[in-house]
Amino acid sequence: MKKITLLILGLLSLFSLIGTSCDGLDEHYSTNPNYRLSFSVDTLSFDTVFTTIGSATKQFMVYNPNKEALNIQSIMLASGGESGFRLNVDGRKGDYFDNVGILAEDSMFVFVEVNVNPNDSNQPLLVEDSVVFMTNGGKQTVLLEAYGQNMHLYKGGLHITKDTTFTADLPHLVYDSIMVAEGATLYLTEGATLYMHDKANIVVSGRLISEGSLENPVVIRGDRLDFVLDDILPYDRTPGQWGGIFFKSGSFGNRMEHTIVRNGTSGITIEASEPVDTKLEISNSQLTNMKGNVLTSINSKLMVTNTEISNAGGSVVALAGGDYQFTHCSLVNYMRLVQRSTECLVMANAYMQNSENKVVPLKARFDNCLVDGSFGAGKNPLSGEIALSSVDEADFDYYFNHCVLTTVGSDNGCFESTLFTTEDNYPSYRKTGGEANKYQFDFRPDTVISLGVGKADPAVSANYPVDRLGINRLESSDGPTIGAYEFVKE
Repeated sequence: MKKITLLILGLLSLFSLIGTSCDGLDEHYSTNPNYRLSFSVDTLSFDTVFTTIGSATKQFMVYNPNKEALNIQSIMLASGGESGFRLNVDGRKGDYFDNVGILAEDSMFVFVEVNVNPNDSNQPLLVEDSVVFMTNGGKQTVLLEAYGQNMHLYKGGLHITKDTTFTADLPHLVYDSIMVAEGATLYLTEGATLYMHDKANIVVSGRLISEGSLENPVVIRGDRLDFVLDDILPYDRTPGQWGGIFFKSGSFGNRMEHTIVRNGTSGITIEASEPVDTKLEISNSQLTNMKGNVLTSINSKLMVTNTEISNAGGSVVALAGGDYQFTHCSLVNYMRLVQRSTECLVMANAYMQNSENKVVPLKARFDNCLVDGSFGAGKNPLSGEIALSSVDEADFDYYFNHCVLTTVGSDNGCFESTLFTTEDNYPSYRKTGGEANKYQFDFRPDTVISLGVGKADPAVSANYPVDRLGINRLESSDGPTIGAYEFVKE
């Protein structure tokens, strides 16, 4: 019993010493007025923030480069919290913190968020503040700046039951899905921008008419305006930021002109119907950077002209039955941010529905089109970036006229004046992503010897005299060029 008592007394004595040592840490803070903190940034900048919607959290580091611990008497927002910025220091939220210790040659995080109050303007407004540090009578600051943008906000699901127009007066922030009912039309006018929140979709049972212009296209994209990797990879170049656009079976007469759709999960999906009336016309547009397929169509009728369809984790274009016309289109897949799973262009005359195999005729014609990607041409005819699957119970009718195809050629009569890529003969582009290009892609041909330059069918080009960017094909000394883009020297 005596030994146990001595042991307890010894432990209590040890804890007392430890406690005395910790309590006395304040006494070891340096009061040297020449000691200063250092910071990882002079200015912490936020990308555009939608008004009333909080920003993503950003942070900066505070360093004590000195040989002694420092007591930061106060950390505060210069505005007193009136600017919309909020701080988090050592797990505490607020706009003022006192007596924050930082050990010698140590560091700590300061986390910052911002909310911007709305105004009556469509122009971004600059919001500024600063974080003020007072240490041993010395004052240091880190500047904060953010741009706020007013918007139309749709939360809880938007059900459109009558004709509705989205204009370019303000951006449209869609937190939940938009449903266009039968008999109703959603019009998107030139310059309209739809920022789609995570998993938000556009589901069209009625009609969608998107009428952008070359100078002011309609843009449908994710709502993240910040960076995955600072100054290198923005969320705007990252796939899977929202859901997709779905055209239901009873939806016909849809049109997308000068429209950019990017960075979703499933891109554009067209549900099965009868391919008699046109479900969708796409022209002078760009559909790009999807986590799954970019364009999927089942037993429907589509017309696609002067359009880039590019970069998918799945297929760029997947067709199962139906009637399709592609003219002067660039179908290209050099996806880098997610692993590719299938060929660029996939066509079949059967599909699965409710565990039942549906067999339907397919008719697809491609004039002056480019089909290319990182898979290469493969070793067997009609492989590489093309996958064809057919059954005998239905027609499987496809035709390529004056096209560039990254596949091994075939003499089955379905190709006219078509160029097949080889190791020494292939398309080349201005930018194909990667960190050096900050993950930007530019699928315009970069050289006059790029496969397809000057090889388009002039009779077809005469019906589409300008490319997606307004370059005149018929006046080009090197044209007309296969694909959505006419070759222009940089």
